[in-house]
Amino acid sequence: MKKLNALVIGATGATGRELVNLLINDEDFDQVSIFVRKAPKLEHEKLKIHVIDFKKTEKNKDLIKGDVLFSALGTTKKDAGGKKEQYLVDYTFQHEFAKIAAINGVENYSLVSSTGANAKSSFFYPKTKGALEEAVKKLSFRKIDIFQPPMLIRQPDLMRAGEKSGIKILNKLNKIGILKSQKPLAVEALAEKMLKVAKTPSKEKVSTYLPKDLLL
Repeated sequence: MKKLNALVIGATGATGRELVNLLINDEDFDQVSIFVRKAPKLEHEKLKIHVIDFKKTEKNKDLIKGDVLFSALGTTKKDAGGKKEQYLVDYTFQHEFAKIAAINGVENYSLVSSTGANAKSSFFYPKTKGALEEAVKKLSFRKIDIFQPPMLIRQPDLMRAGEKSGIKILNKLNKIGILKSQKPLAVEALAEKMLKVAKTPSKEKVSTYLPKDLLL
């Protein structure tokens, strides 16, 4: 079996961290290329770290070559500094990177989206996520896997106060049989599912995984 080259954006985020850790320890991959704004303190013989300006991704197009692109980039309005800045991260940067990857012959694309993503939504966040989903579906990847996870249980150093409260509330509701389909999911579990799906052949060009598909 041919050894694979993975490309990862969002590699320093909650899900991205777990993905990179799984990929560098996976025998099916012999190279893991991550594209980041700031290099993480991580070294491995398989790992290639590319520090880039996502506003100028085109300048790095010759580096965006491989077999599978994992897109786990994302932010919040607060962290980004406003809706305009959040849109850049949650839509523009990912779409531009995916376009170049598709043009360069990357066959498989794996995207972390969000539950409720809908391009027709009247709310900014799900609308942005839905718009990205619709845009990447039009690109020439052979296989596209879209993950719409429920609230994620991030690493302790990345967990936001609001997320902690939300997870506690959902867990209490789940215990009495309410909103079981929205049971919080550990980022480790999401990353494991993404990797498994990426290595599984499919006749479908686009597959979307809802919370219920990820909680099995």
